[in-house]
Amino acid sequence: ALNLKDPDDLGRMRRIAEEAHEVVRRFKGTHSGEHGDGILRSEFLEPMLGRRLVEAFREVKRTFDPDGRMNPGKIVDAPRMDDRSLLRYGPSYGARPLPVVLDWPGVAGYLEHIERCNNNGACLKSDPGVMCPSYRATRDERHSTRGRANALRLAVTGQLGPRALDSPEMSDAMGLCVSCKACKRECPTGVDMSRLKLEWLHQRNRLRGIPVRERVLAGLPRVAPVVSRAATLVNRLSRHERTRELAERALRLTADRPLPEWSASPWSDREASTPHPDVLLFVDTFTRWFEPHVARAAADLLRAAGWQVGAPSVRRRPLCCGRTWLSAGMVARARVEAERMVAALAPAARDGLPIVGLEPSCVFTLKDEVPALVANTDAHMVAEHVFLVEELLERWWDAGHDIPLSSSAGRILVHGHCHQKAFGATGATLDLLRRIPGAEVSEIPSGCCGMAGAFGYHAEHQEVSFAMGELELFPAVRGSGEDVTLVADGTSCRAQIRDGTGRVAEHAVVVLRRALHRRAPG
Repeated sequence: ALNLKDPDDLGRMRRIAEEAHEVVRRFKGTHSGEHGDGILRSEFLEPMLGRRLVEAFREVKRTFDPDGRMNPGKIVDAPRMDDRSLLRYGPSYGARPLPVVLDWPGVAGYLEHIERCNNNGACLKSDPGVMCPSYRATRDERHSTRGRANALRLAVTGQLGPRALDSPEMSDAMGLCVSCKACKRECPTGVDMSRLKLEWLHQRNRLRGIPVRERVLAGLPRVAPVVSRAATLVNRLSRHERTRELAERALRLTADRPLPEWSASPWSDREASTPHPDVLLFVDTFTRWFEPHVARAAADLLRAAGWQVGAPSVRRRPLCCGRTWLSAGMVARARVEAERMVAALAPAARDGLPIVGLEPSCVFTLKDEVPALVANTDAHMVAEHVFLVEELLERWWDAGHDIPLSSSAGRILVHGHCHQKAFGATGATLDLLRRIPGAEVSEIPSGCCGMAGAFGYHAEHQEVSFAMGELELFPAVRGSGEDVTLVADGTSCRAQIRDGTGRVAEHAVVVLRRALHRRAPG
């Protein structure tokens, strides 16, 4: 709670430490704890233990370390704990001007958010959990939340030179961040590396230009309506080994993975054209053009629950949350898409209509990044009315309604998308699946699947992508029987499970729709 950039607060820290040590001395206690004395408490050893004992410490250190190479200034010959040269926020500390593009609260909001990292190291864990997948796969601190936060802080404050932000070393540190948002939830101080990386990507693009591969992948929502008209031909070409080899040479997209299959009958918003809806179904780019059966299953479920299903009203191409452009750091383009989205959804939100989506990364982009991009009351209002389909249906069921689901034998194994986990939304999916009579539902205790949008398709990231999957997800899938139904709401998660294990995973609404279909055939 003390601001160590403020000389007055620095003085208060000194006085608090001195008074605390005096209390400890008076009660014949010790100030040494599990972390030892280090550079912080060493100057207080003599008043605590006496000159004679400290001289004995000095003799031991000089005997075994006559050149003073091992931890100088620790235990003996220590500087004052408030020596400004030792502090992270020293006399010359300060941020360089940085033209940020997101809504960061405070005068120096971007730097202040980076400074939330207090080096507690919660991201350096190896046990199953969401944070931090790239560190858990590589065991290299550069690829942890703490490593990236420290690198960004040093760069933004000019301590790594004038071109540190767009240096190869910074690209190496930031490149394996998969924007899983786990740190936002699991870091004790709430460091949001996903949003920090987005700002860094924008700065890198400003300094170096946007790589061709990122432009191509980001533009998917714009070209999808045209490409889908030739879905059969495109799919045939993408399966060809020669095509994949060309894609790897030209765009550094790995030739070792099959590319997503385009649907010959993509979702049309006319399929949810109720004139007076009481729920809007937002179908994202990935579901619309690649897996439209997921959207149709969701529409069927909502109707079976008694909802009148409508779609957002747009005259031009379908809406997009801007996720692909954000992943490329193309914030200006993403903002245009976000503004279109907010303008189309705000009337429904003002009327209190729930807006439901299917792809977790898109739903939580609307709830998280879009308000920071658009930064108006409509964007925040839309964010409050957006849910995953399972969240709405589970709340509906809790309110006393139900959906006519038939019995279903066997186990259902669920892998939660990173953003679902980061926002605590996997519970609704699990609870709704447990509504299927006879179903045994359990969740795989896994972190990121490793695909993370297009990350796993990058040739240089494929090895780390699969290493992330091997931490928990792949072994759990391989260890399940062929009769076990695998559920994963994320498009990228389903692709990763297929590529890493050969098994097919389904969206939760598809499994629920199948149970509904058995009850009422036709």
